[in-house]
Amino acid sequence: MRAPILLSMPDYKNTLNLPDTSFPMRGDLARREPAWVAEWEEKRIYAAIRAASAGRPRFVLHDGPPYANGDLHLGHAVNKILKDIVVKTHNMAGYDAHYVPGWDCHGMPIEIQIEKKYGKNLPTAEMQSKARAYAYEQIDRQRKDFKRLGVLGDWDHPYLTMNFGNEANEIRVLGRIMEKGYVFRGLKPVNWCFDCGSALAEAEVEYADRVDPTVDVAFPFADKDALAAAFGLKSIEDGAAVIWTTTPWTIPANQALNLHPEIDYALVRVSPAPAHGPLLLLAAERVQACLQNWQLQGEIIATAKGEALTGITMRHPLAKVDAGYDRLSPIYLGDYVTLDAGTGIVHSSPAYGIEDFVSCKAHGLKDDDIISPVMGDGRYAGTLPLFGGLAIWDANPKIIEVLRQAGSLMHTAPIKHSYMHCWRHKTPIIYRATSQWFAGMDVKPNDGSPTLRESALKAIDETAFYPGWGRARLHNMIANRPDWTLSRQRQWGTPMAFFVHKETGELHPRTLELLEQIAKRVEKHGIEAWQTLDARELLDDEAEQVKACR
Repeated sequence: MRAPILLSMPDYKNTLNLPDTSFPMRGDLARREPAWVAEWEEKRIYAAIRAASAGRPRFVLHDGPPYANGDLHLGHAVNKILKDIVVKTHNMAGYDAHYVPGWDCHGMPIEIQIEKKYGKNLPTAEMQSKARAYAYEQIDRQRKDFKRLGVLGDWDHPYLTMNFGNEANEIRVLGRIMEKGYVFRGLKPVNWCFDCGSALAEAEVEYADRVDPTVDVAFPFADKDALAAAFGLKSIEDGAAVIWTTTPWTIPANQALNLHPEIDYALVRVSPAPAHGPLLLLAAERVQACLQNWQLQGEIIATAKGEALTGITMRHPLAKVDAGYDRLSPIYLGDYVTLDAGTGIVHSSPAYGIEDFVSCKAHGLKDDDIISPVMGDGRYAGTLPLFGGLAIWDANPKIIEVLRQAGSLMHTAPIKHSYMHCWRHKTPIIYRATSQWFAGMDVKPNDGSPTLRESALKAIDETAFYPGWGRARLHNMIANRPDWTLSRQRQWGTPMAFFVHKETGELHPRTLELLEQIAKRVEKHGIEAWQTLDARELLDDEAEQVKACR
């Protein structure tokens, strides 16, 4: 056997012309990174950059604040690092580029953390004390980690929404928009979370799939003569208008029916005849699908446009079961009625739907006349006939059963659909009419200046957006948003610092003056000063006639 031939490998290392540096072979960031941050702090790098950039054109990135709630995650990192890149590139491009960090210290996220840790229904003073301490703790933790990300800024002087001066100035801004006439109080359906016990802003609503029962419900004819005349008939038999809804729990609060003015509606004689009579009122285009769904045979005997039926009344579908529901539901017209599903007739509970509310108010329904039995915790008031005290989701099957007993249930089936949920609790929410303070987006100010919507849209048009599609997104949101809900039923936030008359509910005539006096106290002691304020300190003998909005 021949011996193997050994080949010598060339020493490529000596063929490379590499610079001789002091850089270590390993990153070792866990040890070295804290040292870098400490060095930046010691040398006051951000202040040095500001001094070197003095006199240049100013560029200021005033940060949209994160919540002072919880440790940093990837979203925080992406947000802050991108902003840091923007600031540093502008500084290198010849600007005096400032970064102003800050935190949103109030609101539901912090209050929920306190509730999780210490329980619900804490006294207001204790809740506010613990919330403020928690926010400071979170700020210190997040600030430390933002520095670790390499973000340079004036970290020693951040803006905090809970700084006493900021809290006081929010109250002063409230006074200014009141002075212009923007602020009003009214009953209006708002997004309501039973777990939060509060109204939610639009940004606090997300959507998730949910299974709910659908019901087709018959509203018996009340004024047959008027209905016959609308269809060009001398007389008609007994019957009912049929609605379809995915929210049976709203039926006890029904106060009207909505038809589209331009849709053709049909009187259909069916067999076998339901308990309320042989005639059904449906959108003509939905007749075949509905009869098939209900396993009925029928023929159309007359048609009319929805506009011809306005004002004609039907009876509440539970009237036969309990006298508490013995009321009429008039037909109103609504352009939002569609033929995608259902019967082409929409049942209207103005306390629990925006379109329902607007429609009923437009037809003269007063706030005091609106039926609103659902309380803030999601249960019906104890005074509601048949269902008092039940949680609305638990009440659905009982309502369906009572409708069946009344002979008003045409059909029921489950449906999986996208439904509103609270972004914090991930639980379903509802529209619920409550008395709230609003800023009217289209209210014309007392001084003749533009409305809030006009002012906001003008500012958007005058602002440069990067990327450009951001302008259209924000513009559309402002152009279509409803009035701005100012009030919340929570404890940790800048208050609506109003005194109202105990009997009339009217604002104190010196509200603007009082707001400034309250702001001065908040400036010294924080929002806690409002909670501990004795009305007699500001109103003397008048204090007995008013109550504070707390």
